[in-house]
Amino acid sequence: MRVLGWGQRVDEAEFVSFYQSRADALRDTAYMLCRDWHLAEDLTQVTFTKLYRVWHRLDDRAALDQYARKVLLRVFLDERRRPWRRETSVEPHSFHLDTATTGGLSAVEASFLHQALVRLPKRRRAVLVLRYWADMSVEQVAETLDCSTGTVKSQSARGLSQLRDELERTRVAVNCGDGVN
Repeated sequence: MRVLGWGQRVDEAEFVSFYQSRADALRDTAYMLCRDWHLAEDLTQVTFTKLYRVWHRLDDRAALDQYARKVLLRVFLDERRRPWRRETSVEPHSFHLDTATTGGLSAVEASFLHQALVRLPKRRRAVLVLRYWADMSVEQVAETLDCSTGTVKSQSARGLSQLRDELERTRVAVNCGDGVN
């Protein structure tokens, strides 16, 4: 144990163990939200920094994954509101997702899915990522997003419908030779 300012105690070994076991999964979730590996790394680091600062107050160790995803989501939403984050990258996104991360999709299919996902509104994208990527229950997503379960259900249905429409547009554009934005 190490004593921090203000008398706080942090079990660093436990925190380091949690970091080592969950950093990759949180980074992948961050990538699903923002579709930028550099930003995903930043979001993950900010998330773990925030977790470290309150680690001594986290009593329910069984709910750490859910709490970490909640912090990550809030960091993502806060980061998107900052004016200096409104710049756009001119280099193409590279896909580092392996087969396990993409659920067995090919690189092209994963690319189309990510392009369609990033076109969704942030909150709707967050619902889909938490619900279907992070495999959270409707209740867990509602708690994470501070909304009702009905909102999660309706946003899931609308998000999936919009995602299907985006994927169809992408498929038609590719088949017609127009390319994808």
